[in-house]
Amino acid sequence: MAQRWTNTLTRADVTPRALWLNRRQIMAGAGALGLSGMAGHAAAQQALEPNSFEEITTYNNFYEFGTGKDDPAENAGAMETADWTVTIDGLVDNPGSYPLSELIGGLTEEERIYRLRCVEAWSMVVPWVGIELKDVLDRLGVQPGARYVAFETAVIPEVMPGVRRGVLDFPYVEGLRLDEAMHPLTILATGLYDRPLPNQNGAPIRLVVPWKYGFKSIKSLVRISLVEEEPRTTWNVLAPSEYGFYANVNPNVDHPRWSQATERRIGGGLFSSRQDTLMYNGYDEVAALYDGMDLEAQF
Repeated sequence: MAQRWTNTLTRADVTPRALWLNRRQIMAGAGALGLSGMAGHAAAQQALEPNSFEEITTYNNFYEFGTGKDDPAENAGAMETADWTVTIDGLVDNPGSYPLSELIGGLTEEERIYRLRCVEAWSMVVPWVGIELKDVLDRLGVQPGARYVAFETAVIPEVMPGVRRGVLDFPYVEGLRLDEAMHPLTILATGLYDRPLPNQNGAPIRLVVPWKYGFKSIKSLVRISLVEEEPRTTWNVLAPSEYGFYANVNPNVDHPRWSQATERRIGGGLFSSRQDTLMYNGYDEVAALYDGMDLEAQF
């Protein structure tokens, strides 16, 4: 299957023993970004290395399982995902409650090595396995009136201590504008490091939107809705002055309580220096989605 994106990484791009760019990616991206832009992007990619499986699976935000970074790894194992279903509703031709195997069956899974930038100003690099959300939405048939995609996380109180304690207003909900959802960088992840997605990372299926802060990449999906109006999102409802609907990574727009100009790379060691945060987390090809917007007001 030909690559349809321009700013993702493969193992060849990032592992210490193979610091070279995927040639097909260079050729595909050259037309979209320009050769000079690709040269700069290549240098940035070659400096990256994925975090370890242990780091990715033990340092998480998943408040359904607790507010500590190690709570998801400690508590999520009891969640059963074997017979998972996802409800599809709203402005879509084929609504229904789909077994996960039917919803994504026959679609091509791809490895996408993406930067992950948390709104809390830490970051890591994650080798996801998944499918483009666009492929799922095309299969379902998006109706002309749909302008947004809304998402909902599972609520299973008997295995989710954070839900029992009411640490947030559950279910956790998120949303994207339709053009963001249809962008080829936006994926539904089902795996990590060639393994099934661990529960603490959002099994069995989660959203990944690499140019946005991590809280937009909602975990353990049970509902996808095509809607006309901008959907409510958990953190935006809870603290609208701190968490906007768009949540694009932007080093020039600080969180009210901390700077977003730099980030701490997980696994870098106690004395490692902070790194400069990149606009859109380095995924510059999405900038056209926001032409004409005031990114300070629509953060």
